[in-house]
Amino acid sequence: MKREAMNLLVDKFGQKYSDILGINLRTKDDGEIFKWFLASVLFGAPITESSVIRTYRCFESHRVLTPEKILETGWQGLVDILDEGSYTRYDFKTSDKLLEVMGNLLTRYMGSLNLIHGQALNQSDLEKRLMALGKGVGPVTVSIFLRELRGLWEKADSKPTPLVILAAKNLGIVKEESPEKTLEALKEFWRKNRVPQKTFVNFETALLRLGKDFCRKGKCKQCVLKHYCLTATWA
Repeated sequence: MKREAMNLLVDKFGQKYSDILGINLRTKDDGEIFKWFLASVLFGAPITESSVIRTYRCFESHRVLTPEKILETGWQGLVDILDEGSYTRYDFKTSDKLLEVMGNLLTRYMGSLNLIHGQALNQSDLEKRLMALGKGVGPVTVSIFLRELRGLWEKADSKPTPLVILAAKNLGIVKEESPEKTLEALKEFWRKNRVPQKTFVNFETALLRLGKDFCRKGKCKQCVLKHYCLTATWA
């Protein structure tokens, strides 16, 4: 993969979702990490990025950004916020999820996601503890949440998702399909091809967006990286 392709990939697609939402994870503050957790639950549904961002902004404008406030808002209040943000297809289901998860988070960990990380034995245990908060926190949500905490939480080192692997293979960055081997290959590639002022999280996020918005949908003609792709069918 050429240097100009790497720069294009990260510059075009690598902005972290937490940065878009104005969430400062670098502080490791419980409040900021919780905001990202809420956003991750919203991103976990098969819904457009713009709808999730709009819905999160509604939670923000209503100041419903803590486990306590979510429980206080109640089922109907949450449905109203979700509908306001155009999250209508998943409003009832997501309201149920949020109430269950927040109740368990407060009961088991005093509302602190940092406490979950502190008590977790390793990456695998961390994932299990997060998913045990409720059926609304599955592998996709956990992957989204932990990806942007990589490098901030010691045990946040989740394996790349199928969409990340798809994009990396199409660009010739990796050959392996095993998530474990792919993660090591991606880290090694990043060490050798770092983009100034960017992090591995930017790189992984860029691959995710490329895989989700272009590779999975076969939108080769519209992709700015088509000239560097091994499988593009755009001619």
